[in-house]
Amino acid sequence: MLSAKKSSEMAYQKVDQRFRVHTQDVDAEELPVPSLDLEWDMEKELEESGFHGFEPDHSSQHHLGNSAGSPDLDFEFMQPSASPRGRFARLEEESDYVAHPRQGSKNQQGSFTNIVKLFVAGFIIFICGFLIGYYGRKSNSKHTLPNNITTPMPSATSTAVSDDGTELQNIVQAIEGDSIRRFFRNLTQFAAESDQGSSAAHIMEQWTASGLTEICLVNYTVLLSLPDADQNKIILTNSSQCFRPNGQRCGTLPSAPHGTKEKHDLLYFYAAYSAKGSLETEIIDVQYGTIDDLLQLQSSTNVTKKIALIKLGKAPLLYKLSLLLEAGFGGALVYIDPCDSPPEEKLGDETFWISLNPGGDPSTPGYPSIGGIFREDQANVTSLLVQPIATSLAKELLSSTEKTNGNGCFHLTNSSAVSKTIRLEVATVSEYRTIQNVIGYLKGSINPDKYVIVGSHHGNSEELWTSSTSILTEVIRSVMSQVQKKKWRPNRTILFCSWGGSVFGKIGSHEWAEEMKHVLQSNAVAYINLYKPVMGNGILNTVVSPSLRQLATDVTNKRFSLNCTRQENCSGRKINSVQVEGNSDVFINHLGVPTVQFAYQDTKPSMGPGFLSEALLLNDASLVEAFDPNFNLHETIAKLTAEMILRIANEPVLPFSVLDVALEIQEKLKDDNIASEQMLGLASMLRETAQLFQSDEMRPANDPEERDPAHLRMLNDVLQNLEKNFLIHHAPPGYYRNILYHLNESSRQFSVLKEAVNHCKLQKTNQTLSKIVSLVRNSIRSAQVYLKTGLDVFENIQNTKITN
Repeated sequence: MLSAKKSSEMAYQKVDQRFRVHTQDVDAEELPVPSLDLEWDMEKELEESGFHGFEPDHSSQHHLGNSAGSPDLDFEFMQPSASPRGRFARLEEESDYVAHPRQGSKNQQGSFTNIVKLFVAGFIIFICGFLIGYYGRKSNSKHTLPNNITTPMPSATSTAVSDDGTELQNIVQAIEGDSIRRFFRNLTQFAAESDQGSSAAHIMEQWTASGLTEICLVNYTVLLSLPDADQNKIILTNSSQCFRPNGQRCGTLPSAPHGTKEKHDLLYFYAAYSAKGSLETEIIDVQYGTIDDLLQLQSSTNVTKKIALIKLGKAPLLYKLSLLLEAGFGGALVYIDPCDSPPEEKLGDETFWISLNPGGDPSTPGYPSIGGIFREDQANVTSLLVQPIATSLAKELLSSTEKTNGNGCFHLTNSSAVSKTIRLEVATVSEYRTIQNVIGYLKGSINPDKYVIVGSHHGNSEELWTSSTSILTEVIRSVMSQVQKKKWRPNRTILFCSWGGSVFGKIGSHEWAEEMKHVLQSNAVAYINLYKPVMGNGILNTVVSPSLRQLATDVTNKRFSLNCTRQENCSGRKINSVQVEGNSDVFINHLGVPTVQFAYQDTKPSMGPGFLSEALLLNDASLVEAFDPNFNLHETIAKLTAEMILRIANEPVLPFSVLDVALEIQEKLKDDNIASEQMLGLASMLRETAQLFQSDEMRPANDPEERDPAHLRMLNDVLQNLEKNFLIHHAPPGYYRNILYHLNESSRQFSVLKEAVNHCKLQKTNQTLSKIVSLVRNSIRSAQVYLKTGLDVFENIQNTKITN
């Protein structure tokens, strides 16, 4: 057992020795190819089943294969959208779908003797069963089991979910907007009046009061990058004028925005984990810093060691900074173009900061920040000097002529042929601090080693976190009320998490996932994300993994009494698989876990180019109440979230659609000039295998009369791990490693393929493109072989039963 500072210890202990978590140096990028771990000892599994793996010693606990022949390349592309009749009815909706009977093996063509043997054996078993049942009832004695046999029965104090879903409906109906508002105001007041480090303890108290009995605080000591407000300056060399990043002259004292407390960290324009130092050189207007923007510059301008003036948006900032570094720039000033934010918000003049940290503690890459662990000397994650600035300062530096976009808005451009020379001074303070995660759980009654995880985050008064945490607290209250009244338990374990350190790069969720990596790779079933759930009062935006798209559509159709099959037919709703901000990152990109997130956005379509959410703004809680004064939207998000959690946690067969995954792949390859005949053929084979799997294996398993526990367990393992096949090891910075997600809503192509094509223009070589094409092709093939192997295993088991 590890021992060190109390603030940094993290050694989990488990009664189940198979899942004991030891602190070790692990590479989060090294995800093994998903394997079909289908041979298991059911009795041993049930005997060893325990659930103490989320109680750290140092934590504060509260105990209350390929098809033969060449594929048909003339397949019809289908929209990977959902059907109102469910994921099995989807099969009959396809124009080219036919039942694909699998070839029977020779063992199935037994002789007459074998048939007679089977008949006699069945008759004997029937007689024995009849006699046992008769005398068992006659004796009227209590049912007992031998000490060495354990059955997957619920405990004496709990019951599994009923077949009619009564418990689920009771939980969802008990969720109330007024209750969420009380939690919201309580958390908001506490955040405004207390120190930054005590939010986790207060959340734990709220969850305890809501009935959750198994909760702990998990501590990590991590390296944070904090602002040095007195040091960051932009000085015009010719005039010696000195400006602070907010546009004020250096002679004035820095003021805390909106009258906020001066002692807090997140009050200034700064880039967390930027390089430190000074650089005196020309500034170059690169607009959005896309590949096309850089190509125009490189043909006429020497950009080596220059400072780029770059707008936020159009692509992930980490990706654009990597392009600047590749081109030879030495620094970057980041701002928001006034045309890219809604006129009433004026984001460019608001104080904002950015984090350059892709995820986790930079000093412990790939392994958890716990006591006694080796730490790397890595206070910054880039060699560029990066500094966010106000729009007003960008105008000053550009000597800008504002160029109209036709809507009365003026984009900032540099009209001067001569670039200004500045001295950029960037300083940050690197400091180790303790962050806390709140982890609570409700143990499952039948499959306690399978985890459905739901998470929000917490922070200080400058962050807008109370909205999501109040929703999660209300879900806990409603669930635990049913547990206490009805002695009910879900089939699978539900984990409730509130993550710390999110604004610095999703640190809390990454560190916990790194420590629990091997357990989560085997046992995590799904992750439901709550992140800024109400940022408007118009469109309900659902971001979901393809395998969960059908379920998300079913849940939202039910909630709104709609019957939509495609995104464009659902007024006021969007369902897609795009990159989003928040703590789902580690589950999507490192663990390959299916995820879903519901959030309300503004009714008006965004004027901006996307990725403006990377600017972390000071938020006022009154904005949330202005969007949703009666908390009706919060109630809707809470009910949708609760139903997703309970459907995944309770249904015997995981409600995942392998066919939707295959259709998503085909949609991404549609009209893609890069896709070779081999890649299209693999996609066709994946779709055919997915159809077989969904019709031949999933449909029978959903019939209680045909359901076999061993078969069910193996089937769910295949469903749970399918998306792991689509994790690639080398994605551009800021891009998802999970290729099932696309960069934005404007294109459904594989984002990594599209980027590789554009990158060839800079590199003057096809090497990167060839590598990415190979990775995508191998992912499709891996998924097809994975499902095919599952089909073969199930067929072999069936043949063995018939033979015996």
